[in-house]
Amino acid sequence: MEIKLHRLSRLGMMAGLSYYLVVGSPTPAHAMHIMEGFLPIEWAVFWWIVFIPFFIWGLRSITRITRQHPETKLLLALVGAFAFVLSALKIPSVTGSCSHPTGTGLGAVLFGPGVMSVLGALVLLFQALLLAHGGLTTLGANAVSMAVVGPLAAYSIYQIVIRCGGKSTLAIFMGAVLGNLLTYVMTSIQLALAFPAASGGVLAAFTKFAAIFALTQIPLSISEGLLTVLVWNWLHQTAIEELQLLNLIKQES
Repeated sequence: MEIKLHRLSRLGMMAGLSYYLVVGSPTPAHAMHIMEGFLPIEWAVFWWIVFIPFFIWGLRSITRITRQHPETKLLLALVGAFAFVLSALKIPSVTGSCSHPTGTGLGAVLFGPGVMSVLGALVLLFQALLLAHGGLTTLGANAVSMAVVGPLAAYSIYQIVIRCGGKSTLAIFMGAVLGNLLTYVMTSIQLALAFPAASGGVLAAFTKFAAIFALTQIPLSISEGLLTVLVWNWLHQTAIEELQLLNLIKQES
């Protein structure tokens, strides 16, 4: 009975934090992802086509995980809320875009990058409809960078660090930092392809966009990495059974 109450209290803490992250946190509306109508229509359609297979993969991943481990649904909600809040804290950057944390690294490591393709897309959709952050025509492009490339990078880097003998805290920090940075590398590629420079073409445009993003994104990515480590450590104290079910606990000597 005592063990059951302890478990319920931990789940309650997770539910409360999820609620606070979504409802009780500030969501400034002075900037956005690649904004509505900014991309030429052919590029908007292209990125939608690229994103759809990843979204289908993510739906299947979520279905499988929730069927096998329904007790992880609150943890799933928490990582979605974490991504929602962090990606809503924006700093204006390149015309038509912005710099911000992404928050997708945590969910990618916990559940896999496929799951974050769905959660990231939902985050972007809600922000486009409710907060005027981003847009529907550019949702495919924003999702490819933040919900596909970022999570894939974060998950891969985490696995590489762990397999090389690194501690889980270092792995999650590196995954969150580099996942964030590679999200903006992808955004720079998207903008450069759509708006090549008159002199130097796509490469020159990419260099310009990436350099401007780097001014704000490097310190933001480091801050996101540190915050993700704090949440990671908290989860190891309050949701250890859920993490074990997801095979995330690495036995360290």
